[in-house]
Amino acid sequence: MDISIVVPLFNECDSLPELTDWIKRVMDENNYSYEIILIDDGSTDSSWEEIVHLKEQNHNIKGIRFRRNYGKAAALHVGFAATKGEIVVTMDADLQDNPEEIPGFVQMIRKDGYDLVSGWKKKRYDPVFSKNLPSKFYNWTARRMTHIKLHDFNCGIKAYRNKVVKSIEVYGDMHRYIPVLAKWAGFKKIGEKVVQHQERKYGKTKFGIERFVRGPLDLLSVMFISKFGKRPMHFFGVWGTVMFIAGFLMDLYLGIDKLIAVWNHYKVKLIADSPYFYIALTCMILGTQLFVAGFIGEMVSRNSTDRNKYLIDEEI
Repeated sequence: MDISIVVPLFNECDSLPELTDWIKRVMDENNYSYEIILIDDGSTDSSWEEIVHLKEQNHNIKGIRFRRNYGKAAALHVGFAATKGEIVVTMDADLQDNPEEIPGFVQMIRKDGYDLVSGWKKKRYDPVFSKNLPSKFYNWTARRMTHIKLHDFNCGIKAYRNKVVKSIEVYGDMHRYIPVLAKWAGFKKIGEKVVQHQERKYGKTKFGIERFVRGPLDLLSVMFISKFGKRPMHFFGVWGTVMFIAGFLMDLYLGIDKLIAVWNHYKVKLIADSPYFYIALTCMILGTQLFVAGFIGEMVSRNSTDRNKYLIDEEI
């Protein structure tokens, strides 16, 4: 199979007939063998009934239904597991992503050798203050922290080699950082394609103000996991050792200072009267706790069944 198209959706029954017809037309024009995987993320409208109806008309359509709303990341994870195509394309169901872009993505992967190609909505039709400006700031921050040169990390339309989606685990709200997860899994040829953004035709956006909180927190989470997920001792152990040594040196200084005072018959003060004693004690306690946390994390990581999950790229 040439292409698997994964479409997560929530309450998008009005747009589904037009979207699937549009995708079918593009696939037929380019002679692609394909499947459309529609993941109903616990919709409360008639989206699932529409998917069942569409499948009767087009046997290339597959439907997956969640019992409740788990979020876009969970829908993508399940959709990725079900794909069979050589190239996997993700799209949103709201008709803001243009299926006419798919052949361009396919060419970049097949001919230019990219592992992942992300769309870039250079011209957007979203509200300026609630979406455009926050999106620009978020993408600038993500570029600086991840060193991946993409202008639009969260663009719904992306294309992947099949082995990319089989090698990453998307959870929580990590759908925003799939390029980061792919780079972490060893797929470093990541490209970008300018795509046409279209105004929403039906319904309304499903993402609220909470994305401004979750986005930065997820970025910090994915950065930490990508660097220290399989070697936690490198983070906790280092900082624990640094803090313990700092506290020990402060206590050592206080102890030597008191011995000198006793030797010279100066007025001797209790070490505990100095605020530095409590700072040093706190540093040593925190340092010990961080070191132990790193040690426990390392033990858990070393017993994990997927510790070396991404080592093998090909087998013959």
